[in-house]
Amino acid sequence: MNKPTRLFSAALVLLFLAVGTSAQTNPTMTDQQRDSEKERYYARFLDHKRVPTGEQQRLAYEDAKSYMARFGGDNDANAHAVRKFMTEYEKFIHDYDIDAAYNAKNYPKTFEVGRPILKTDPENFHVLATLTEAGYENAVAGNVSLNAETIDYARRATQLLDAGKVTTADPIKSVPVAQGFLNYVLGWLLKDQAPVEAASAFLKSVKSESPYRTEPMAYHLLGVTILKGEFAQLSADYNQQFGNKPPSPEQTAMFEKITHVAERAIDAYARAVALTTNPQHQEVRNKMLAQLTALYKSFHNDSDAGLNELVATVLTKPLP
Repeated sequence: MNKPTRLFSAALVLLFLAVGTSAQTNPTMTDQQRDSEKERYYARFLDHKRVPTGEQQRLAYEDAKSYMARFGGDNDANAHAVRKFMTEYEKFIHDYDIDAAYNAKNYPKTFEVGRPILKTDPENFHVLATLTEAGYENAVAGNVSLNAETIDYARRATQLLDAGKVTTADPIKSVPVAQGFLNYVLGWLLKDQAPVEAASAFLKSVKSESPYRTEPMAYHLLGVTILKGEFAQLSADYNQQFGNKPPSPEQTAMFEKITHVAERAIDAYARAVALTTNPQHQEVRNKMLAQLTALYKSFHNDSDAGLNELVATVLTKPLP
């Protein structure tokens, strides 16, 4: 499966923090001693902030805390500049800590770092995406203890994408790749417990302008979840309402609806087969083709006539 490229540069963030615009002001104050002290605090903060190294930025942050403890009630340009730096520095530290835990493959630690951040900043996309990645990789490795949380974070991250609230998808390469990857993960985690929602997520994934548009497994799982979810529900309703009853217009309409859902699943399976072209994956392709053949024949009078043509041309057609 294609994996998104993570983008994060501590050096660039430090440089950004260091060269940010410093505010200048000439406050009018009656207490000259306080005015002088305030300028000394701010000058010391600027001296450290200008140097783009980790230690100097840390010292600037300590200066900023001292400044705000002493003069945080002031509503001037300098106070705004100090607050802005503190917010950016704290975000940088949080991002650095969570990325360090993730890169070390310490997924429980990644969640420990991320949880408190989301309590104060629930729409922090960087944290939501990183926790989704960590939880997915943890699950793939066989540990499902973080799955429930991961599903929640994946939902929240995709909701931010759908709402257009994400312009920079850090730590993922781009917004389209994030759309593809996060929806794939959401679908993968939900495929057994909530196949209808999983199918919706897989559909968003393969429709995104990302590598998942050509990911065979995404289409295969889309077909699987369509059958396990919507198709199974409609079939159960059909049997309950029309089993052992004479034909009726309502029965015909519902059967046509079921057939349409089945055709969507067949289309997804066919795309998975058509996209599996690597000779090393021939065994997987043969298994998917066997599943596709059985499904296709069950809706085409036990005949596979037209199946080869479907596989050959399905990628030239829009998704149903």
